[in-house]
Amino acid sequence: MAEIQKSTAVRRRAAVLCLTAVLAASVSAGCGPEQTEETQAAAVQETQEAQESAAPAEQVPAEAGEQTGEESGALPENDGMHSFLTGEPADEQEVQKRPLAVMFNNREEGCPQYGIGAASIVYEAPVEGRITRLMGLFEDYEELDRIGYIRSSRDYFVYCALEYDAIYAHFGQATPYVGDLINSDRVDNISGAVAGIDHPARDTFLRTSDRKAPNNVYIDVEGLTQDISRFDYSLTYHDTHKAKFAFAEDGEEAENAGQIPALVLYPGGKESGLANGYSLVEARFEYNEEDGKYYRFQYGGPQIDEKTGEQLAYDNVIFQYCHGEVRDENDYLAFGLHGDNGMKVQVFTGGTMTEGTWSRYSDNDPAYYTDSEGEPIELNQGKTWICLIWQDYADDVAFE
Repeated sequence: MAEIQKSTAVRRRAAVLCLTAVLAASVSAGCGPEQTEETQAAAVQETQEAQESAAPAEQVPAEAGEQTGEESGALPENDGMHSFLTGEPADEQEVQKRPLAVMFNNREEGCPQYGIGAASIVYEAPVEGRITRLMGLFEDYEELDRIGYIRSSRDYFVYCALEYDAIYAHFGQATPYVGDLINSDRVDNISGAVAGIDHPARDTFLRTSDRKAPNNVYIDVEGLTQDISRFDYSLTYHDTHKAKFAFAEDGEEAENAGQIPALVLYPGGKESGLANGYSLVEARFEYNEEDGKYYRFQYGGPQIDEKTGEQLAYDNVIFQYCHGEVRDENDYLAFGLHGDNGMKVQVFTGGTMTEGTWSRYSDNDPAYYTDSEGEPIELNQGKTWICLIWQDYADDVAFE
């Protein structure tokens, strides 16, 4: 991976925190694009043996004098009366409730997903095979009967979940790039009883007979709440949690410096078959001026929530550019998600795009999005979709 540029040697070390920690302490879970859960078991053992023979990369601790979020200028705040995830008005009890992060299958045969439209935030990122996988963040998950269809973890999704102090749910084989992380006390983990999971959730996951494995696992929400209680996970935010987004005031629209029109967004470009992850799923967002939302399309048509039959739509879309690398011959990927690295971010809201940079200082800090003047980029209240864009393929991105 190209070295993340920093102003001092200390900052260069801090900027690669994610990928050094990723390569040393994480385990990727689940099947490759052409593998089933059963056929992956042998590959898991082989990879584990290879990993044991290699010296782990050293994690980089914060050092004295290093910049923290509090020292970086104006940061988003929450007044205790608005959701941390959507910025919408909520009572104090709702505001303090921790979200649930859920890993979604995004292979064509695993679509449509069930209940994904209820997620306040959706993350999308490339995985092996150069398709994408999704992670939804839910505030009111108890109101759903089930959520599906669930696939395995990748460590970069875990690091994103940590931005929100979320309980993290996934299902699939644990391989050496994420297992140590999700089994650690850093993550409140909800996982099925598969290889590499120390403390499986016994009541959360079920299979439907309507689809073939591995595309048929879903979360039974009643069983999920039982497992959360059994593990004694906190239902409210920890003291380390911080606001990530700056939202427009009630009844107002986001205003940012340097806004330019952006009505159709292509995170993987307009051409199909490219290697950036988004191209193969034909991902795009189209802005609707009547309701001010970006509507999601993939695989040649609207992306639908199976529960509601409605197309997914978002008030904000964010392209967060990251350093990336290929880890092994199976095409498992890594992305840098920490550091004061000056990496680009593009925030789309209200039919416009605002460009800036993002920074993140520790696992317990969110990635902050700031404009060219160092001010937080404002979002419209409502739901947000975040695409992690592999910097090597930045030229593929298009919008009009």
